[in-house]
Amino acid sequence: MSEFINAFAEMFSFENVEWDDVLTATNETLYMTVISTLFTFVFGLVLGIILFLSSKSEHAASAPVYGVTAFLVNLFRAIPFIILIILLIPFTKVLMGTIMGSQGALPALIIGASPFYARLVEIGLKEIDKGVIEAAESMGANTWTIIWKVLLPESLPALISGITVTAIMLVGSTAIAGVIGAGGLGNLAYMVGFTRNQSDVTLVATVVILVIVFIIQILGDLTAKAVDKR
Repeated sequence: MSEFINAFAEMFSFENVEWDDVLTATNETLYMTVISTLFTFVFGLVLGIILFLSSKSEHAASAPVYGVTAFLVNLFRAIPFIILIILLIPFTKVLMGTIMGSQGALPALIIGASPFYARLVEIGLKEIDKGVIEAAESMGANTWTIIWKVLLPESLPALISGITVTAIMLVGSTAIAGVIGAGGLGNLAYMVGFTRNQSDVTLVATVVILVIVFIIQILGDLTAKAVDKR
């Protein structure tokens, strides 16, 4: 019992915590999260729209387009993130010039999260009232007009909620990437907190990650509510 109390007291003493290191790790996590979320939003939105349109279209070419896109989306969604990082090492080296640090983690973060968000986009688009789309088509609107004037505005709350969920997932992925050298709070928690048996460092890193997640969720909920006109 005394050993547990001593360990608990040591954890909350923060004597091993270097706050400059915590700030640096936090900045690295925020950098990876923000950049990967932005690219994931763009790529996932495009993939989601392709999935939605090709699944609804009656053109003969739509079925192969949907089949290939759905296969790629399902494939990359199924690969565990830590394995994906390893598989993408050659690609990351060519694209980013390095496989280490925050820069080296970005390709895996984006490629891993974009298919996930694409499915959320597809789900959000399928929730749109079919009558709205049919009305636009009956007035002669082309595909681009329907996308910009109907699909995106009508599904905006769902798109924002989806990217909020995806961004939170990316925070967790940055922590995994940190364990294998990407930096950030995951690296701090593992390389310093765990390997050196400094539980107070792990605790601080965990709390900061939770704060980031809570802030993302609150901002996402407020934004989705503000744009929801229903």
